Amino acid sequence: MSESGPLIQVDDVVAGYLPGVDILNGCSLELHTGEVIGIIGPNGAGKSTLLKAMFGLVDIRSGTVRLGNEDITGLRPHELVSRGIGFVPQTENVFPRLTIQENLEMGAFQKPAIFEPRFEVVAELFPLLAERRDQRADGLSGGQRQMMAIGRALMMDPQVVLLDEPSAELSPAYQDQVFEQVNRIAQHGLSLIMVEQNARRCLEIRDRGYVLDQGTNAYTGTGQQLLDDPKVVSLYLGTLMGS
Repeated sequence: MSESGPLIQVDDVVAGYLPGVDILNGCSLELHTGEVIGIIGPNGAGKSTLLKAMFGLVDIRSGTVRLGNEDITGLRPHELVSRGIGFVPQTENVFPRLTIQENLEMGAFQKPAIFEPRFEVVAELFPLLAERRDQRADGLSGGQRQMMAIGRALMMDPQVVLLDEPSAELSPAYQDQVFEQVNRIAQHGLSLIMVEQNARRCLEIRDRGYVLDQGTNAYTGTGQQLLDDPKVVSLYLGTLMGS
């Protein structure tokens, strides 16, 4: 953990999509430099909404989000990307009619000059993207598309990447690939926040985990602490465990 304080600090965030209807009811979390944290919880708990609120896609009604010493509450996505935050949505996360290279170029649209050096970094992590750089995205498998979506988020050399359900709707084999990719990125020192329905796999590779329920924090601890907590297992993990 960083001695200078959290890299990301979320304090008592209240947010929602419709006026008067709050999905998040006072969520808080901390991410320190080099950490990987996972967010789990039942459907409708607000997990994805939390990431979207952090990335400026959902209006925050109260509470704050800080990046280091800067208050970034309410900044728009392009402003957050320029400050070093990447986001990989669960759906519609690629441009299917564009090639792999063109998709990655979109990831560096704010700084086109960095494309080539950043492409080399991403290709080292995901060699398939370099091997098939001229292939259109609509010809890729679900797992390969997810790989490309993550690669695009890395093109601006972010400090933090927010991953929303990266293994959703993938076969078990491709789910394994996604978790391997997350581990590979983490080994390069990138800080990650991942929302995931496959609770066991998520907590097994996380530094820390958060369990959300009804838009607020229910439990937090290291991944192993949550896996070993009888209350967490009985209340949440029994219905959330992936295969």
